[in-house]
Amino acid sequence: MTGPQPPRTVVVLAKEPVPGRVKTRLVGELTATEAAALAEAALADTLEAVAALPGVRPVLALDGAPGPWLPPGFTVVPQASGGLDRRIAAAFDAVLAPDDADTSGPALLVGMDTPQLAPHLRAVDFAGHDALLGLADDGGYWAVGLRRPDPALFHGVPMSEPVTGAAQLARLREAGLRVGLLPPLRDVDTVPDAAAVAAAAPGTRFARRWAEVARRLSGTGARG
Repeated sequence: MTGPQPPRTVVVLAKEPVPGRVKTRLVGELTATEAAALAEAALADTLEAVAALPGVRPVLALDGAPGPWLPPGFTVVPQASGGLDRRIAAAFDAVLAPDDADTSGPALLVGMDTPQLAPHLRAVDFAGHDALLGLADDGGYWAVGLRRPDPALFHGVPMSEPVTGAAQLARLREAGLRVGLLPPLRDVDTVPDAAAVAAAAPGTRFARRWAEVARRLSGTGARG
């Protein structure tokens, strides 16, 4: 195999940005409405970045209902029930044929928490790799890619913990896969995360929304 090999399918794993259901760790310093508005902006930026990739089949694996933030061209599939490990595995099952990677793969799955991902998406290259993993600064991961689905690669991996990224990487390597690492990114779980990500992605919806929130925080004497 020669030359760069971008993913043929990119899946965004997302939750409908409803106040009280998304970015709940921000609530307290922010209102539930502000947290949901940041989540919606991050999701819209992520979907736009995926939609801009040439020749890619864009898929949204959604917990909830589509809203005006969804651009045209996406195939929407419901998320499976269960923990995040099972929902990720099911998303790959939904888009990858188990025995025909030439027609359906490779596929990359990303979350909705890294609105600064656009330039990194454009550089994704599966050449020489069976799997890809983009680690996050908090110990998790922001992206994972496969040529063929295999639920055993995800089931039982501890999710939303400081060891998640390392555990997922170990699982992929234990399966004998050649794993390529994508650049690490910071996702948005806390107010300092939001400020840092907005600074890293100027011009995005997320950065504009964060500027509005930051003005309100500054007016109340809060910091972040």
